[in-house]
Amino acid sequence: MTRTALITGASRGIGAAIACRLAADGWDLTLSARSPDPLRTLADELRAEHGVRVHTAAGDMAEETDVRGVAEQHLAAYDRLDALVLSAGMGQAGAIADFPLHRLDKQYAVNLRAPFQLIQECLPALRATTALPVDHGGVHTGARIVAIASITGVTAEPSLAAYAATKAAVLSLCESVNVEESAAGVSACAVAPGYVDTDMTAWMHDRLAPEDMITAEDVAEIVSTVVRLSRTAVVPSVVLTRPGPRLWRA
Repeated sequence: MTRTALITGASRGIGAAIACRLAADGWDLTLSARSPDPLRTLADELRAEHGVRVHTAAGDMAEETDVRGVAEQHLAAYDRLDALVLSAGMGQAGAIADFPLHRLDKQYAVNLRAPFQLIQECLPALRATTALPVDHGGVHTGARIVAIASITGVTAEPSLAAYAATKAAVLSLCESVNVEESAAGVSACAVAPGYVDTDMTAWMHDRLAPEDMITAEDVAEIVSTVVRLSRTAVVPSVVLTRPGPRLWRA
């Protein structure tokens, strides 16, 4: 039976790179993002190139009913969920002193509340997957949750306090999933990269050239590796930092 993954934020950037990599690995997918047209375009490309099943489920991660609907659409389309990839996110820069609270609320909703809710919605299916027969080269991979966090959730970066706080919470959330669920085969990994060359980091190009940023494919490679591990290997987090004299650098 082909493994399946639900990927949020899948229409572009890191989420799209993860979708491409997992499709190349032979996974059936549900792709989610706010705008349906880019999702359909990517889905068509992945079906044609890799021969996998790809379902699309548009939804706004800031809306509770949309989040629930995305989970329900995946479970209606497939009979299992092997990996929940939480890639949807948003970030806005600004100093703590005058950062608008409504922008903090939006980042909290998208970056933390939606992942928390999706984990709740998908846990029964993830748990059920761990009870299925082993059919992946004799390795029981269990079920995985992979959340795209940020190195700013590990070490502070000026003007990114709101974003960093939500990403630090994602790192903590993955650790909590592991202590509650990993013994039964459902584990979580937070991938925390520095600046990745995507549309979301275009505002940094006057200070950091795109070629000096981490690639979205680098992040996708980490995700592909984590979901192939046996259920006895739990990876709470992976930090990707850029080269240079300061180890923890966004």
